[in-house]
Formats: sequence, structure tokens, C-alpha cells
Amino acid sequence: MSQKKPNTSIHCRVSSCEYHCGDEEYCSLRAINVEPCEACASGVAADESMCGSYLRK
Repeated sequence: MSQKKPNTSIHCRVSSCEYHCGDEEYCSLRAINVEPCEACASGVAADESMCGSYLRK
């Protein structure tokens, strides 16, 4: 992606993702997939889901 356009509907602070828009803390994708983490049923949201659209820079 040469010129990233922030999607202000998708907030993101994961700067190691290819779709992250720098200091703006938004994702440049039009939509993302939220995936369940495998074998996690702790009831803690941070343990149970992740962005399935993540792409390492």
C-alpha cells in the first residue's frame, strides 16, 4: 500500500501491522476480520480475540 488512507471507523494501535496509519492510530483497510484465539475461553476479551487481518510490516 503506497498511500494509506485512514479508516476512522477502525481504531488501531498496533504499529507493527502493515495497515497501521502511523501516528493517526487508525487502520487503512475498509474492513477487518476479528478472529477468536484458539483454545482460549478465559472470559477476558484481550485473551479471546485478535485481528485476523494483521499483516506484519
